[in-house]
Amino acid sequence: MEKLFHLSEVIDIDVLQNIQDSFANATGLGVVAVDYKGVPVTEYSNFSNFCRLIRRNCKCKERCFYSDAHGGLEAARDGRPHIYICHAGLVDFAIPIIVKGQYLGSIMAGQIKVKDKRYIEDKSMKDTIDIWEKNPEILEAYEKVPSISYKNVSAAADMMHIVANHIVEKGLASIYQDELNKKNMELLKETKIRSELEKALKNAELKALQSQLNPHFLFNVLNTIGRLALLEGAVKTEELVYFFSEMLRYTLKKSTKMVTLEDALSYIKKYLSIQKIRFPDRLDYSIDVPEDVLDMKLPFMTLQPFVENAVNHGIEPKKEGGFVNIIGKILREDLLIKIEDNGIGMNENQVKMILQETEEYDIRSTSTGIGIKNVNNMLINCFGEEYGVKIISKKNKGTTVKIKIPRINNSRRVLNV
Repeated sequence: MEKLFHLSEVIDIDVLQNIQDSFANATGLGVVAVDYKGVPVTEYSNFSNFCRLIRRNCKCKERCFYSDAHGGLEAARDGRPHIYICHAGLVDFAIPIIVKGQYLGSIMAGQIKVKDKRYIEDKSMKDTIDIWEKNPEILEAYEKVPSISYKNVSAAADMMHIVANHIVEKGLASIYQDELNKKNMELLKETKIRSELEKALKNAELKALQSQLNPHFLFNVLNTIGRLALLEGAVKTEELVYFFSEMLRYTLKKSTKMVTLEDALSYIKKYLSIQKIRFPDRLDYSIDVPEDVLDMKLPFMTLQPFVENAVNHGIEPKKEGGFVNIIGKILREDLLIKIEDNGIGMNENQVKMILQETEEYDIRSTSTGIGIKNVNNMLINCFGEEYGVKIISKKNKGTTVKIKIPRINNSRRVLNV
């Protein structure tokens, strides 16, 4: 959606006032700039005494405003200066100020007589003229209104149109430059925070190795990075640190336990959220699992290796990216969990290597340290031979991993493991 501008955002009103005053002094014309509502944004320059006098009459004043509004709208519709005769018989013209197709206002000028009116739209009204013709003071002021040729009026309108366009272009350039500078500053800030995050994580990794992975130290570092990101306005970085902290907390607390499906999916959602920050335009994901099975138990890190493989080895190598969908389907006494991606896929030989975990499988190792073969064995040992993992994949089409676990007596089976 195009940004909506206000006249004062695009044009420096003080500069416009100076140009308007100089133009009025050079041409003898009365000039004022108005916004799209017809409300003046500058002070009147060289305002005609005749116009000032007739505006004492409420009816005439109302018609003056209507005449100006009509002239501005005609100019906006045509996209060029509009010259016309006002209700009181004087010649005015309107210069439209248009930005990206949006009408912001007009520069109104004129309040003069023109010798040749053949080419000018006549909006004069007899009853208005009757008012000032019968008033000696207004009639005297009218006689003093300067008269110029139509050619000079047209030239003045064209010149002011060129000046107005130049001011608008300059103002727009300034706006775009400010926006660009703002985005560059945000990018630099994000880059700085990310660099500090990577450095801190590397230091944390080294410190963890030295202190046999002290959880309090890691959380303190991550908490510090998160606060720094918040202070510096790096929203994405703060969000990334939060997700990573929650994942780490889950890993340290649950690593030797059975977990609920709800906890496992929560962990996966945070993992995918982090990957979405890495690949905002190349990764989409969805999780669709019935709520009434979320309390089911399954071994720790049953799902994560497959989701991680889908992202790292399915979607990431694919130039245009893709999606990862996690779907839960109830099959009477069992639950079928499908992890689907439309990544680069695998041939049959690659699928066999993954399930058998041959030496070539090292290229598909995951950050969890839990192999896919191990997951399959855990499920069989936990729930029986009829349960486990099945992988279906086609080269350049994608991969579907099917994981079946029992619904009935799920908690009892888990406790007996």
